[in-house]
Amino acid sequence: DAEYCEVIEINMDEITEPILALPNDPDASAKLSDVAGDKIDEVFIGSCMTNIGHFRAAGKLLADNKGATLPTRLWVAPPTKMDAAQLTEEGYYSTFGVAGARTEMPGCSLCMGNQARVEPGCTVVSTSTRNFPNRLGQGSNVYLASAELAAISSIVGKLPTVDEYMSYMAKVDATADDTYRYLNFDELPDFVDASEKVEISDEMREAAKKLSIL
Repeated sequence: DAEYCEVIEINMDEITEPILALPNDPDASAKLSDVAGDKIDEVFIGSCMTNIGHFRAAGKLLADNKGATLPTRLWVAPPTKMDAAQLTEEGYYSTFGVAGARTEMPGCSLCMGNQARVEPGCTVVSTSTRNFPNRLGQGSNVYLASAELAAISSIVGKLPTVDEYMSYMAKVDATADDTYRYLNFDELPDFVDASEKVEISDEMREAAKKLSIL
């Protein structure tokens, strides 16, 4: 029943290619065909904008590259420890390692802007939420894009053409049901067991009751 100041309707049938945020403003966007060919130095796949399916897709694209040396520096940082544990169990961390990716501690990583940093002045494709000037690296130019487009860019060393993108994505789409399986944390035995051992003090319980949480 909420009232909105404006309702924007987008016909998804009219979007026939990826859309990226341009350096260095998350509000400025362009179609892939407008920026294809721009050389990419580093790629970051991570932040809270990603889920486990994005990392599986990236892993399958990298595996299909058959261990060839990437022309870019690739960073991989799943958003949670649960994602990282599941990706490890499924063998994707091995794939990232063979590809030469730098795997970061699960969490914000480069998106935080005050931890690891990309090289000064480089051009980056990132899956993070923001690309403000100097956030990922001093003088860096950062495109925001999907994990799939980021992975492809890491392999070809540039923003691909639409045809190149579609060719790579055809392989991902062929196994989409497996790739984009949702991760239910309450179905991971190790984490369920750990949660059952968490002790909550009486003081915290009382505070939670006042907030109608418990």
